[in-house]
Amino acid sequence: MARDKVFSGVQPTGELHIGNLFGAIRNWVELQEKYSCFYCIVDYHAMTTDFDPNSLRSDGVTLAMDLIACGIDPSRCTLFLQSDVPEHTELAWILSCFTSYGDLARMTQFKEKSKNAGFVNAGLFNYPVLQAADILLYMAGWVPVGEDQLQHLELARRIARRFNSQVREEFFPEVNPILSKAPRIMSLSDPSQKMSKSLGPDHYVGIAEPDDMIWKKIKTAVTDKGLEETTEMSPGVENLFTILKNTAEPSLVQTFAEKHRGGTLLYAELKKVVFENLRDVLGPIRERRNALRAEEVSAALTQGGKRASRVARRTIRKVRKLVGVGAGEA
Repeated sequence: MARDKVFSGVQPTGELHIGNLFGAIRNWVELQEKYSCFYCIVDYHAMTTDFDPNSLRSDGVTLAMDLIACGIDPSRCTLFLQSDVPEHTELAWILSCFTSYGDLARMTQFKEKSKNAGFVNAGLFNYPVLQAADILLYMAGWVPVGEDQLQHLELARRIARRFNSQVREEFFPEVNPILSKAPRIMSLSDPSQKMSKSLGPDHYVGIAEPDDMIWKKIKTAVTDKGLEETTEMSPGVENLFTILKNTAEPSLVQTFAEKHRGGTLLYAELKKVVFENLRDVLGPIRERRNALRAEEVSAALTQGGKRASRVARRTIRKVRKLVGVGAGEA
């Protein structure tokens, strides 16, 4: 059943950071226990911005190692590389013929990413169509996303409806979002921006970073002058509390929140406890990560690709028949 299937993808753009962990990956780990989950390392999507052809494949394996260390279990889900399943790009082309230029031109992310780019490739413009193909290829009814991806998901729904209407069959399912309950983790150096590796190393905490580097980043995180009675938190202080809520017991968070409201909270104390709890969460992940071998993870990705391909081939055979292309069985 489509409503029992979940699809989500992540680009292989380097090590995961705590924003990825708390905002998405923890949710993926929970979902793999309840649904038939397809977790895809979307290396074709990574080609829409500057990339290194010499490291793209190894970046995918590195990301898979991070995901497995965080709790993604290849025996409980289908974990695979997008480029190992060529039906993704075939379906993307077919769906592009059911997508209007106007819909793509209105995509907020395209406008933002292309605004200051010296070269804007067509792949960036067509990104949402490939994203729709990624989801619909597995007939997934659920997609865990952040709010910044809701516009793309709504476009995937419109494309599926247009396809179904034109072929006169309710073939593709209605796609629904699973929104993350976790608030966004913001940059440590500029809490007005979402935590991202593209902002630079001072802005994020990688899940595999050594403790001394994590402490240095937490210690220098932006706050405010402090020691004032207030119910309002500055963005930097609120960000530290968000990290604490994701790593510590509620009673500890409550204690520090009360100190903040009373104007007695020392930010050095807050940063110390944020670091200690973050260290306790990331330490076991780092240990599991260090125990993994790239060869084993590559083999798991290959097996995941084979499982994904079996589903993808079934879908694309039906799609070809519905649109009237192909000489026969694929």
